[in-house]
Amino acid sequence: MRLMRTKLLLALAVVTLPALIGAQAPAVPAITLLKPARVFDGDTMHEGWAVRVRGERIDAVGPEASVSAAGAKVIDLPGSTLTPGLVEGHSHILLHAYSETSWTDQVSKEGLALRVARATNHLRATLQAGFTTVRDLGTEGAQYADVELRDAVRQGIIPGPRILASTKAIVATGSYQPKFIAEWNVPQGAEEADGVDSLTRVVRDQIGRGADWIKMYADYRWGPMPGSRPTFSIEELKLAVETAKSAGVPVAVHSNTAEGMRRATLAGVETIEHGGEGTPDVFKLMAEHHVALCPTITAGAGPWPPANPNSPAQLRKKESFKAALDAGVTIINGSDVGTFPHGDNARELEAMVAYGMPPAAAVKSATSVAARVLHMENQIGSVKQGRFADLAAFDGDPTKDISALRKVKFVMKNGVIYKQ
Repeated sequence: MRLMRTKLLLALAVVTLPALIGAQAPAVPAITLLKPARVFDGDTMHEGWAVRVRGERIDAVGPEASVSAAGAKVIDLPGSTLTPGLVEGHSHILLHAYSETSWTDQVSKEGLALRVARATNHLRATLQAGFTTVRDLGTEGAQYADVELRDAVRQGIIPGPRILASTKAIVATGSYQPKFIAEWNVPQGAEEADGVDSLTRVVRDQIGRGADWIKMYADYRWGPMPGSRPTFSIEELKLAVETAKSAGVPVAVHSNTAEGMRRATLAGVETIEHGGEGTPDVFKLMAEHHVALCPTITAGAGPWPPANPNSPAQLRKKESFKAALDAGVTIINGSDVGTFPHGDNARELEAMVAYGMPPAAAVKSATSVAARVLHMENQIGSVKQGRFADLAAFDGDPTKDISALRKVKFVMKNGVIYKQ
């Protein structure tokens, strides 16, 4: 019996020893030490600081002499400012510039596979520009493709920023596009819903299909009169907000009219997009209710700076943005990119500075402030130990000269270098 037991143990040793020898030890996270001229941590500028990254997280931050370089790959970034990866608060990754193809033709003539193929390039360009997080506010007829693109980025299939998806957006029946002859019932570029039963079902359905945010249109160009008019009632907006809140999903609302903005604010939404006709009273109400504004000053096919900075449209944008600043409204950077080329996102920050926002505040609107508005302040938006290693370096100091954001020297997302 003893001999048999000994032979059995020897046999097991023969089987298991090669397996043990061949087994790989757990991978040791890579360590990178970044040495820029200065670090903007999301709130404050620090000269002579260094940042150590271990794996996908920031491991240490502080004066260069206090941050160990042991075992690290050292990357020198002389003359540059290292910031948190920038946030684009209002993107349409399934659209391309209207100067190339109109919205109606994109939605009605370009197939889903073609639009997704374009979107992979859009995401790469956005990341290369230093924007490591985007909130996509509507697929504009591309169904739930933003959810699947989000997952493709997460799985490392394609390079791109972190994506917060909102799927199809929600509009009141009869208020959206595309429009053809009255006899045709064509699919819309968003999802129609009205009243208690319909709105509740659609909000729940979009969340069930992967929406991180719900996007609604509180007003739009509908009815016999020119210009935008409110669509949803306060009660409808409140219902959608409460339904989404049950799942921990926030609501963003497209609104340009003062009345649409008022209804959305009182309904408890978290951000208002555009706000082009906002009044001092409405912005005061937003500030009181802690509703953030995503101004999208540079939305549209036109270039920035505009060819005619004194046109009525530009003067109205400038006036409304100043009123929001004066009222103390929280501003999250968001440009409506997709209406103009992806990768040119920095133009919105340039516009906000041109229209009266201090450069440092503009950079915050795309870093620490954006992270708080998006409920991601413990993940992104600051250069602090334990945050995701989403970082960008720019030649110069964007907190003094916002145009430095055009001079991207380095981009890291989740600890992976995408530009150097």
